[in-house]
Amino acid sequence: MYDVARIRADFPILSREVNGKPLVYLDNGASAQKPQVVIDAVTKAYAHEYANVHRGLHTLSTIATEKYEAVRGIVARFLGVGDEEQIILNSGTTEGINMIAYGWAMPRLQAGDEILLSVMEHHANIVPWHFLRERQGVVLKWVDVDSTGALDPQAMIDAITPKTKLIAVTHLSNVLGTKVDVKPICAAARARGIAVMVDGSQAAVHGPVNVEALGCDFYAITGHKLYGPSGSGAIYVRKDRMAEMRPFMGGGDMIKEVSRDAVIYNDPPMKFEAGTPGIVQTIGLGVALEYMMNVGMEAIAAHEEDLGRYTQDRLNGLNWITVQGTAPGKAAIFSFTMDGAAHAHDISTILDKKGVAVRAGQHCTGPLMAHLGVDATCRASFGMYNTREEVDLLIEALELAHDLFA
Repeated sequence: MYDVARIRADFPILSREVNGKPLVYLDNGASAQKPQVVIDAVTKAYAHEYANVHRGLHTLSTIATEKYEAVRGIVARFLGVGDEEQIILNSGTTEGINMIAYGWAMPRLQAGDEILLSVMEHHANIVPWHFLRERQGVVLKWVDVDSTGALDPQAMIDAITPKTKLIAVTHLSNVLGTKVDVKPICAAARARGIAVMVDGSQAAVHGPVNVEALGCDFYAITGHKLYGPSGSGAIYVRKDRMAEMRPFMGGGDMIKEVSRDAVIYNDPPMKFEAGTPGIVQTIGLGVALEYMMNVGMEAIAAHEEDLGRYTQDRLNGLNWITVQGTAPGKAAIFSFTMDGAAHAHDISTILDKKGVAVRAGQHCTGPLMAHLGVDATCRASFGMYNTREEVDLLIEALELAHDLFA
C-alpha cells in the first residue's frame, strides 16, 4: 500500500510553514523537493568523501569515482537501458539536448533539412534547433495539438517529408500534462532513417520509462525534477547514434592523448563528458533515483493518477476556472486561468499567502501559449508526496482569490 505519510516524512521541507500556513508545494513541474537520503548523501560526499574523479589514485578520489560512475548504471536501470555505456552524464536536459544539437545535428543537417517539433515543446527542446535554423538554414516544422491538448502520433508521422532529418518531441507536456505516445512516432521515424529526440524531463518523474521499448534515439532527463540535486542529469544515446556524434565540448576526461598536432578522443560515453563534472550532484541523483525505484515507479504513477482525477473533479466545480489541457490519461499537471481580470501572477501571489506554491507565467513554452491564445497560466503540478488534502487547500485558496477579484 502506498504510504504517502511515510513518504512525506522523508522530505524535511514539507514540515515547514510559509506565511504562517503549512507549505503546500505544487511546483514540482519546475523543480521537486529532496528527500533526506539525498540531502545526507550530498552532505556526506562534501564533508567526508570529496575529491575529483577519474584521474586520482588516492583513497578519496577512488571513493568519489566509484560512487560517481555507479550512477551511470543506476540511470540505465531507471530508464530500462541494458548497456550503461549508452548513458551520458551531464547537468540536465538542457545540456543533453544542446549536446545532440551541436554534436549530432549540426554536422549532419544542411540548409533545407527539416526538424519536426510539437507545439508543446519546452524552450530547451526548441532553442537549440533555432540555432540550426539561424546558422545553417534548417527548417523547423510544427505539429499542433488538438482542442484537448492531445498530440496525435499519426499527425506527427504524416508531417514527415523526405527532408525530415530529426523529430524532437516531449514525452509529457510540462504545461498540459499531456502524455505523448512516442512509440509509434519512433517506429515510423526509424523505418525512414530519421532520428528522434525525446524530452523526458517530465515523463520520467511520473511513471516507469523504458527507452529501449520506446525505440527513440535520444532521451534526456534532469535531476532536479527527479527529487535529486540541481545541476545533475543524463541523456540516453543509442549506440549507433553515439558513433555518429562529434564531441560537444573539449577538455579533460574526454581525451586519451593530446599533442601539439593532434588529439585522440576517449571512448564513448566519456568522449562526451568534458572537464570536472558535477560530482556530488550526480551522486545525489543516483540516490534520488534509487529512492524512487524503491518506492516503485508504478506505485508513484498510481498515486499521482488518483491525485490527478481528484484535482480535475475539484477544479470542474469551479466554473470560473479554465483548465488548459484535458487529454485523456494526462498527468497531474494543471495549468489554468481565472475568468475576469485576475492575472496568473496575481493569483499565484494570493495562493502563496495561503502557503500554496504554484508556478505562474509561460512555463518556457512560448509557441504553446500562442497556440492556446493565452499570455500566461497558473500551474499546479503534483509529485509523489502530495495529498488529496493539499488539493482541497488549493481549491480553498483559489476560492479566496476569486472572491478578491470578483
